[in-house]
Amino acid sequence: MIADREFRLSGIALPADAETMLDEICEHFVEHAEVVRSGNTALLKSPIGIASIRADDGKLLLDLVGPSDEALQMARTVLAEHLFYFAGNDRLELNWFDSPMARPLPNLHHVTVVSAEDVTPHMRRVRFACADVTPFIGADMHVRLLVPPRGREPVWPAYREDGRINWPQGEDALLVRVYTIRAVDVERGELWIDFFQHPEPGIGTPGADFARDAEPGTRSALLGPGSGRLPAARSIFLGGDESALPAIARIAAEVPAGTRLKAVIEVLDAAEEQPLPTAGSLEVHWLHRKSYAPGATGVLAQEMKKAIALLDKDAFVWVACEKEDVRSIRTFLKDRNHDRKAMYVAWYWERNVAGGE
Repeated sequence: MIADREFRLSGIALPADAETMLDEICEHFVEHAEVVRSGNTALLKSPIGIASIRADDGKLLLDLVGPSDEALQMARTVLAEHLFYFAGNDRLELNWFDSPMARPLPNLHHVTVVSAEDVTPHMRRVRFACADVTPFIGADMHVRLLVPPRGREPVWPAYREDGRINWPQGEDALLVRVYTIRAVDVERGELWIDFFQHPEPGIGTPGADFARDAEPGTRSALLGPGSGRLPAARSIFLGGDESALPAIARIAAEVPAGTRLKAVIEVLDAAEEQPLPTAGSLEVHWLHRKSYAPGATGVLAQEMKKAIALLDKDAFVWVACEKEDVRSIRTFLKDRNHDRKAMYVAWYWERNVAGGE
């Protein structure tokens, strides 16, 4: 993973509670990297590098190693932004040694809207033209969509000294949302992103609003890709709701012939079901929320557990949905002693949190 020449960077974080933050880091990154925890030290290994994090006397000592300067800076940004996210409203001081000056982000891709169409009554697909789609082929599926204000020349982000991204403010502020690359059209040089149009009134959905109003020629940018790599296994279980459906569809579309797929997918009703073409064999069970009892929660998690209980031990389990459902699935898999390397179980949204798309 690491090239002959290693690029290194060290830093110190001063959070309100170093050990609690280390716990949160390990819980979150277990779905995005190989996490090895030993006492007050955690080692995170991913394709972009290795992070060693040690809690010591109220501090977090950070050491990063990457295969390139670009990968090192990306790893620093990922870690820095998560540290501030975990800190919430608590104090956090973060300093890096030999930190580079602010500069453009190397994984920022300029895109232009080509077209937009409704795939189902509540799922809208936007196709973007991109000068180079190579980084998105067979790679991580997740990107951050950056949308500039209407009528203004875009101002794109750069690095901050603390490793986070310096986002434009005020009238230049960008809409920033995380989405899945649904498909890559190499011949046309296009990337597809599907946007769920939330049916419930009173919920803020600026990303979905962008997709609803998108017009050909609209300029945007994509930051990434990062995380959510396609699973490689002969037998794969796929579980999730609308937030995961674009990723489930892409996995199904890109697995090699002979792959066995089983899926449990929750959508609003039958009209929200989508065709899932695949070279493998697919058995899918659709759940319709409209059929649930009023106020019912956890239905998807229970149905996924039933399906997972019937899987072979070597099957890869891929699940993405609401936070509490994901925690329930993780506990279930741990109790079954499912191989940690044969699962991706990540929460894509959190119930009763405003503005979560």
